Amino acid sequence: MPAAAHELQVEHDAPIRTWFRVGGSAKRLARPRDETQLRQCCELDPDLQILGSGANLLVDDAGVENLVVSLDAPAFKQVDIDPKSGSVRAGAGADLARLILDCQRAGLAGLENLGGVPATVGGALRMNAGGRYGEIAQYLRSIRATDRNGQMRTIERDDIDFAYRSSGLENLILCEAEFTLTHDDPPAIRERLLSIMRDKKHSQPMGENSAGCCYKNPTLESDIDAIGAAGDRVSAGLIIDRAGCKGLAVRGAEVSRRHANFVTTRKDARARDVIELMQQVKRRVRDRFAIELEPEVVIWGVGE
Repeated sequence: MPAAAHELQVEHDAPIRTWFRVGGSAKRLARPRDETQLRQCCELDPDLQILGSGANLLVDDAGVENLVVSLDAPAFKQVDIDPKSGSVRAGAGADLARLILDCQRAGLAGLENLGGVPATVGGALRMNAGGRYGEIAQYLRSIRATDRNGQMRTIERDDIDFAYRSSGLENLILCEAEFTLTHDDPPAIRERLLSIMRDKKHSQPMGENSAGCCYKNPTLESDIDAIGAAGDRVSAGLIIDRAGCKGLAVRGAEVSRRHANFVTTRKDARARDVIELMQQVKRRVRDRFAIELEPEVVIWGVGE
């Protein structure tokens, strides 16, 4: 086989698929086969951006100049479950929903509390994904990651600065994670997972083009009648609803009428429609409640 076949391949003007179903392309896109090629990506562009499932991502219509790296090769999607010890190893590119089901079948509990969170393992860890039932950081033992110079390291859970929807891992590239789960009856785990999924299907527009919650739940700086007291973390959806934003639309993008913290898109939508709508929502909430909403959706490209 020619040596060139082993070299890192870079695609140009490659589409970036997101759950919004809108947005521009990657000027350069690489799919490294292993950690050696991932280090080559770091050499090409230390400011590279990692593409997971695209579930929490909005790409500007103008596209992305930095190298985009997709960890969708088998080397980054491997999963190893040890039912006896409760130890689970998963590559950063592994699908979280599939991992949850695999753990449920093995009688290992914990990750089912993340049911309905669309993400790769790496993406979920980077944003400390979760909700009312728990966060992924609760189950983590350690990660393997490389820095932007291509140096690999192992980091224990206690050395990671996890907080609400953040991890402090933005400057690292996650390659693998190890979790510690507890033993339970597989049917009991499955019922908890189904209950969580029923709850989300009832309250969220899961069948529409959306990237999940647009904004993080804010912490109130002062009391707001019928919403909460100073110091409370309250629902961004409730705040956006009370600011009169449900159903607000900018061309092909609309604030969901089912859950105000979701923006949905039609087939004719563009990324700029979503960005402009998010800006309008942010202004209305600021004017009504003096609250500065912080985006949960990650935006790549112009003005990110």
